[in-house]
Parts: sequence; structure tokens; C-alpha cells
Amino acid sequence: MSDPTSDVMNPPSSPELPPAAPEVTAAAVADLTSRLRKKLDATVETYAAVPVVVEGAERRVRCGADAEVVLTPGPSGAVTDAGQAVCSCLLAPRCLHRAAVLSACPVADVDAVADLGADTVPDGEAVSDPSDPATGTRAGTGTGTGTETGTTDALVAAVPGPGATATSSRTEPQTEPRTEPRTEPRTELTKTQLAAARDLWAAAVAALAAGVPAAGAVAQAELLRASHSARLAGLHRAEAAALRVVRGLRGVRSRHDGHRLADLVDNLRELLLTTARLTATEPNPDPAWIGSVRRAYRPEGALRVHGVCREPVISATGYGGVVTHVISDDGRWFTVSDVKPGGSARARGAATATVALGSGSLDHARLSRGGLLISGATLSSDGRLGAGKGVRATPVAGRSWTSGALAALFARPLSEAVGDGPGTAPVSDPDQARQQTGDLVGCDLVIVGGFNDHVLARELRPGGADRDGGVDRDGRADRDGLLIRLLPAHGHPDLAHTANLRRLASRPGLRLRVVGRPDPDRAATLRPLAVGPLPDEDSSTTLRLPEEWLGHADLGYDRLEGAHLPPTEALPETAGLPHLPPDPVAEAPLWRLRRLIEVAVSGGRRAVAQPARDGDRAGTAAALRQVGFRTAADLLTELTTEADRRGRDVFGRTEEPDPDAYARAWLAAAVYLAGTERALVRATWQPSDTKSWAP
Repeated sequence: MSDPTSDVMNPPSSPELPPAAPEVTAAAVADLTSRLRKKLDATVETYAAVPVVVEGAERRVRCGADAEVVLTPGPSGAVTDAGQAVCSCLLAPRCLHRAAVLSACPVADVDAVADLGADTVPDGEAVSDPSDPATGTRAGTGTGTGTETGTTDALVAAVPGPGATATSSRTEPQTEPRTEPRTEPRTELTKTQLAAARDLWAAAVAALAAGVPAAGAVAQAELLRASHSARLAGLHRAEAAALRVVRGLRGVRSRHDGHRLADLVDNLRELLLTTARLTATEPNPDPAWIGSVRRAYRPEGALRVHGVCREPVISATGYGGVVTHVISDDGRWFTVSDVKPGGSARARGAATATVALGSGSLDHARLSRGGLLISGATLSSDGRLGAGKGVRATPVAGRSWTSGALAALFARPLSEAVGDGPGTAPVSDPDQARQQTGDLVGCDLVIVGGFNDHVLARELRPGGADRDGGVDRDGRADRDGLLIRLLPAHGHPDLAHTANLRRLASRPGLRLRVVGRPDPDRAATLRPLAVGPLPDEDSSTTLRLPEEWLGHADLGYDRLEGAHLPPTEALPETAGLPHLPPDPVAEAPLWRLRRLIEVAVSGGRRAVAQPARDGDRAGTAAALRQVGFRTAADLLTELTTEADRRGRDVFGRTEEPDPDAYARAWLAAAVYLAGTERALVRATWQPSDTKSWAP
């Protein structure tokens, strides 16, 4: 059971190369002559495949008979200073060898790696999603039923470019952290911030117009330079989005397995939307568009938390570790993280590493099944528990999934538990989405079977009649529960997620308790992190876990074996499915608009203009109007028209098209598409919609 859409993103460059700070790479490329810049992309590809020689803290890359680049990362594990990258050739430091090797290094986040001891993870990296977890931005959307609200003009006004006036509130971000309300006052941007935002907007527009094939090392260096200026100006959200775009461009260009074009589209939409809102002529922009440093911790006082599960972390920039999810007696969620440079090996080793809280006598494996009594606790805005000098923690006995706040986790139907999470607004900022969808959900399921890379399961309704022996009053086996898909939380082969789901799929009729995270981009899809036996259930129909696992298995680390599952012949029959049910999100007519938006990123402006020249634009727009997506048709027409717009001067010569107008047209279409697809995802979690997509 493979997971081609895994959120795990491995760096396309050599794993031996250390991360490099954005400003170091940008400065090295800026020092090149125009002749050398033309050779940069081919040279980066060559040097990325050259073996790296490790000598203590140094990394050596042989770039020919007379040139060798030596990288000496600092204590953080990243190259954060120009002097830490040295070439032996005569043109150094303004040489092609040094610039190419630095461009082949993963992009580091200097703010994050400077304080790894404070339980931090680099901004923009995948901690629990997946994903990119994010703040949503509301847009007028259709519901997929043939009617829509909103107009093209309103959407374009909602995503103004530099100097435009925002006249709509339909893209206001929903960025309140789950642990405390946002109280930052609105303040006017400084001239430096406005200049940095405009600079970043221009770099992003240039990358969009060029497309993936033309967005090589030079265009990426321009984004890195602009992101560094944004960081110095305090525009944290824009900086994080720009770094994700650069990583996405590198991954898609190298065709690395862990990178998806859809992720790059989302990140580019977030970058353009953030910079557009910052550069609009609003005197006091919402602080959510500026962002904040996630390493800011505030005092929380005394806390008693209980472990729920562990989740492996493998990021795109070579970081790895573990995040342990805990819950307090009053139902609040927190995390204890241990993420440092090291990749998948670090993620595996951190599973049993000592927790950096208090006395240090507890490891993450025991914490996920135990508890902590913390005094002097500190807390970040996204729910991370800090490990400052004044923090004291004492291990206490944990609770099972059948008592206290953990039991309440399984008391609500999925339609209610997920109703306030994914699908309420289009994802815009993966960092903030982690805050929005970070709270895990619990449910009781019966396995239906495995189909391709999915495991299908039906929800056992809390307190429902279908829990009694698996048969309701009409003698049907679990036919009316919500049908959901289960996908691996992480698809990395070194982790146990995929193998464990394959084991569960081999036992149709198996009943179990699941803790996981709803996928905000897929119809009724849950990415499970841990499973346990169903309480008060006959051992012949549920899991049989070892006593030392204390009632649950962490799917990323604990491997399920045949002895942990009941025999197939002992399981009751389920209402099997003859085929995989259709996905209403993937099969909605909006695929026409989605394809054009993705073509704009993968092929550039010229690729979008081609349908207009071939006469395909009217037919595609007409097909959308016929099924009720009139706004989608208008946006598609506007995008293709703007892409093909060519003006002429008084002498009849072709003028350069307006890049900002094209970018605003693409952004309006992308925001609309995200909002509409989120509405479709939200609908699939409702029981009334189950019958519309299940056979």
C-alpha cells in the first residue's frame, strides 16, 4: 500500500549537504557575472550528484581538478555565514563552484536553528501534517451542488496587488491560536516593511510568470534574497511562505518523490496572498498577515497532562525527531517536541529519547503512555510546551483512552468533531493550519477493507445500536456509519505507518479505536496516528495489544504483528464495497480550473495563454457554466485572457505584458478554488452526504 501523496518531503539535494541560510545562498548568486549565471542551473545539477566527503564538522565537495568547496556548518548544523562556505579556486568567493554548491544545499531557517534547544521546529516545516498545517482565507464559493455566490470582480478585489485597495473582507484570515485568542493591536506598516513586501511580491510574480522550468537557481536566489529582507522587516508569515516556495520549486524541478505540484501551488498562493494584503493601501493590516515568531513562549503556570501518542517528524530540510501529543484534564491539547538536524534516522532515534522537561527521567515512549505534572510551564502560541530553566516536571501515571478527557475525545461523532476543523476555510498558511487542525480527533471504526493506497472504514456511532454485536435492528452490519478513508500520516519507508495500515486492511470487520488528524484536502479522509482496542468489545473482534503498550499503538513507531490482530474467521461480516467509492472533490467539474491553475505554475504564463489562442477557452468556460460554476468560468476566462494580453506601443512594437494584473487574476482563481474545494471537503464529513458518494 503506497502513498504517492505523502506529506513527507525529502530534500532533492545530497543528504550530506548541510542546510544553508537564505541570505548566504542569495549573496553567492548575486556575486556571479551574467555569463556565470547562465551556467548556474546545469552546474547545480552536476554538483548535487557529486559525493560529499565528511571530515569532522567539514563537508567537502570536489568541483574539478583545481576547485574544492568546503562547508563548515555552525553549531546549529546550518551554514549561516558567508565565511563558512569557502572555495579553493582563484575566482573565490565570487565563483560558480561556491554558488552552485550553496544552491544545492537545503534551505535553512536561521531563526529556528539558532534556538533548537527550545523545542522548536523550523518555520514552515511539516510537524504534524502533515502538512502543512493553516490559516484559512474565506472566499465566496459554491457548494458543489450547482449554485454559487460571489462574482469575479469581488474575488479580484479580495486579492489586491501592490497599491490596490482591498474592498472585500472575504479573504480575512482565521488565525486565532487554539490555546489563546489573538490580541495583537493593528499597527501601520513601516516604509521598510512595505518595501520588503513589494519586493517579495515582485519576486513571486516573476516566478509565477516564468513557471517551474524557468524558475531556476537565479529566480530562487531572488526569492531567498527577498525573504531575507522580509525577515529583517519582521514579516514572518511572508518569509516562511517564500522559503516553502523555494523548497517546492527545487523539489518539483528535481522530480523528487516527496514533492507535489499541488503543494507548490498552495505555497505560491499563500505567498502572493500575504504580500498582496500587506501591500494594499490599508493603513492598519490585520496582524495575522504579518505573522509572529513561533518561538515566543508565555508563562502557563501549573499543568497536568496525559500522553496520547507520538508522531514522527521528517522535514524537507533535513530535520527529524518526534512530537508527543498530550492533553490536559480540561481537554486542551499540547505538544512536546524534540526536532533537530538528522532526517529519518533522527526521527527513529528520538522515539525513545529523553523528554527535555523537568528532571529528564522520562522518555517520549513513556510520556505517550504516561503523564506529567508540570510547574512553571511555558507555552507557545501553537501549543508547544517549553523547556526553560524554571520548568519542573514530575512523571505521573497516565490515563487510558476510556477515562477523563481522553474518553471525551471519542464521545462525539466525527461530523461534530471535524466540523470546526478542516473544511471551514481554504488553507492558506501551512504554519497556521497546524494551529487550526492541530487538535486530534478520536473515533471508533470498523474496517471495511483496503483499496489501492486507502483503507476504508465505517464509523461506529457513539452510543449507537450498531455497537451491539455489529448488527443493528434490521440485521445490517454497520451500513449507516460514516464511510471514511484512512491514509498513512507519513509515507516514509523508515516509518511504520504504511505497514501498519496494510495490516489493518487485511482484517475486514476489525473494530478499533483511532486517534488521528483529518486531512483538510481530501474527502472524508483521516490520517491515523495511534490505534487501540475498542472498550468492552470481545477480544475476537478487536486489537490484542501487549500489556507494555498500555492500551494503544503509535502507528509511526509500534509495528502491528499477526498476534496483535484477531483471526480472520472470527471477525463478523461487514457491508463490503464492490469498488472504491468516488471522491466528490477530485471528480467535481472544478478540475478544469484546477488544471489551468497548476499549468500556470508548472508551465508559466505562456502555457496558460495557449488555450486562448487555440480557441479552447470558450468551451472550457461553457462546461463550467453548464453545471452551475459560473464564477469559476468567469475566473478561468479572466486568467486566460490576461495571460494572452499583449499591448503595442505607438510604433506597433509588442510591449511587455503587465505581470501584476496576470498575478492578480491567477491569485483570484486560486483563492476561489481553495475555498470551493474546502466546502466540498466539509460536506463529505456530514452523514447526510454519505449516501451521495458511497454505493
